[in-house]
Amino acid sequence: MTIQQQHTESALQHQFSKMVAWRRHMHQYPELSFRERETSSWIAGRLKELGCEAKTGEYGNGIVVSIAGEQEGPCIALRADMDGLPIQDEKSCDYSSKVPGVMHACGHDGHTSTLLAIADYYNSNRDKFRGERRLLFQHAEEVTPGGAIEMVKAGVLNGVDAVYGVHLWTPLPYGTVASRPGPFMSAADEFVIDIEGKGGHGGMPHATVDTIVIGSAMVQAIQSIVSRNVNPIHPAVVTIGSFQAGTTNNVIAEKCRLKGTVRSFDEDTRRQIHERLAAIVQQTCEMYGAACQYEMRIGYPPVVNDGQEAERFFRVGSELFGEDFVINADPITVAEDFSYYLERVPGCFMFVGAGNPETGASFAHHHPRFDIDERAMLDAARLLIGMAEHRANMPA
Repeated sequence: MTIQQQHTESALQHQFSKMVAWRRHMHQYPELSFRERETSSWIAGRLKELGCEAKTGEYGNGIVVSIAGEQEGPCIALRADMDGLPIQDEKSCDYSSKVPGVMHACGHDGHTSTLLAIADYYNSNRDKFRGERRLLFQHAEEVTPGGAIEMVKAGVLNGVDAVYGVHLWTPLPYGTVASRPGPFMSAADEFVIDIEGKGGHGGMPHATVDTIVIGSAMVQAIQSIVSRNVNPIHPAVVTIGSFQAGTTNNVIAEKCRLKGTVRSFDEDTRRQIHERLAAIVQQTCEMYGAACQYEMRIGYPPVVNDGQEAERFFRVGSELFGEDFVINADPITVAEDFSYYLERVPGCFMFVGAGNPETGASFAHHHPRFDIDERAMLDAARLLIGMAEHRANMPA
């Protein structure tokens, strides 16, 4: 470990108790996407206490902090998200959510607390780094269209040379980190299909247009898209998650609603699935003599890490945590609006292991008993600072 890394480690360890306190406060008072007004105000207050100038009001509920080093160098952006989820917290601990039906079930409270500690570190060490560190406290990651695209449109990436972000990840054990070059996290789109037929008595089906039969045929046909239309070397998922029709046992349903999701890693496959879905919906309804409405809701694009920046992750991660604890991750069919930053600036999105059954941090993200091993926040801060400093000290 270099002298600079030792200094960083000491500074972060000194901040750890504050990180835990910040995270637990946020965990008790979560707010939903696009409603994070109190959360944003609280973050701005903590930044003021740390001596950082926070820019607010231009980015929805997002906040931007710019910290300039005393030496010339690149501008590097680091991002954290802040929104909670519409889930009832079922944990038994003194920092469980006090807001009925809302909780931090994905680790965003830990992301924000990590970036607050990084803000304090850089603001207190301007003489030790080159260039600018632009810290992005982003709102509304959980709900499309997401906060990232709003912040990008407001200019948060203007002049930025690289962008990095982390996700505290309970499927990975504490002490490990993971990422990969190229496509890492999938695009996620949602669709709704409304079928309208002709209801009637269950004993006289010949006088009806049965939407349950039509919906069932449609589900079967839709499941052929990935297996028979998509190139098998291009990962994709099409899932029907909701099938709603009928009210009782002897009435043929007049209406049926299907809801589903599409996950893909490249735009050609994404477009192909959308086109095939629309054709199946239309042609199936025509075949059975029903009317239909079909809506595709476009979600986030895939998270695609820059190859050089992913290589930097493996180098920095091995230095900080040891080669055996740095994982070349498989692509995952979960979406993240960090993708919008990566579409415009080279960068890398990384997972930081936060799972630990001994502390209760063994539940999946979006589970009502979700929690993290809070020591993972230190690893996240080490990794983000390590990536930024490695990039900043590259030869011009």
